[in-house]
Amino acid sequence: MHLPDGFIDGKTAATAAALSAVGVGIALRRVRRQMPARKVPLLGLMAAFLFAAQMVNFPVAGGTSGHLIGGVLAASLLGPSAAVVAVTTVLIVQCFLFADGGVLALGANVLNMAIINPAAGYAIYRLVCWKMPGIRGRVTAVAFGGWCATVLAALSCAGQLAWSRTISWGAGFTAMAGVHMLIGVGEGLISALVLLAIHRTRPEMIVETSLSRPQRWADLTCYGLLGALGLALFVAPFACSWPDGLESVAARFGIHAQTVGVIWPAPAPNYQPRGMPWGMAATAVGGTVGALIAFGLALLLGWVLVPAKKGVKPT
Repeated sequence: MHLPDGFIDGKTAATAAALSAVGVGIALRRVRRQMPARKVPLLGLMAAFLFAAQMVNFPVAGGTSGHLIGGVLAASLLGPSAAVVAVTTVLIVQCFLFADGGVLALGANVLNMAIINPAAGYAIYRLVCWKMPGIRGRVTAVAFGGWCATVLAALSCAGQLAWSRTISWGAGFTAMAGVHMLIGVGEGLISALVLLAIHRTRPEMIVETSLSRPQRWADLTCYGLLGALGLALFVAPFACSWPDGLESVAARFGIHAQTVGVIWPAPAPNYQPRGMPWGMAATAVGGTVGALIAFGLALLLGWVLVPAKKGVKPT
């Protein structure tokens, strides 16, 4: 769902960027006020995991693939504001290092995937949890919330394309909603499986308990980062090569990016580091480096935002 440069016009890109700036600013402020200091490493871990997971496209139907966005999963573990920060960090790294999503379209991509996706999905997640308490309710909630959030983000993307007169609203709505309803099934299933696995191994990530200790969080961060790196290194090179939902819709309706020139020379476009013609090995290297950078950037941001001796505040 990453919009490249040239799919949306200047007014749409500027409007989306302004809305995204406000949303990310609110998220940063709330993370500063609400996140316990001991959870800061998990912010980096979540960014690394989402970066690696988004590299692994899964086949859907008709030659189309999809990938995890992860906003609702992140919100269910860290809260919606931290989820906004984590997904935004991932999108920035993808954009400037790997040319995955346009520089001028970054604001639109942040609005769709880092703000609308986790915020709307988390609201649905909380509503389902309220109606269905317990771990079964949480797993159901994150699956349904993930599906809804994927479709809503796709509809926002369709609206941006229509506002730019790239495609009519009717055609864009039908095409984007249809394919992302299928992709959302994968999003919901992956989110549910991850949440269930975390509940069985580290339930303190979901529910705060009096037994939580900083050392336990540190251990979890180390092991989780290693897992994210393993995903980027060993799984991402074998991801489905079919076009994703937006790419398939663009091909179907003959949408081509308007020429805007090279805005930023990404060092590893399409996750292939320049000067490294090794195919899948280059993808593995690019994914591993990207996951480490996403982890470090989100961790640094958390350290800057959250005082070291900050107490726990309700989220």
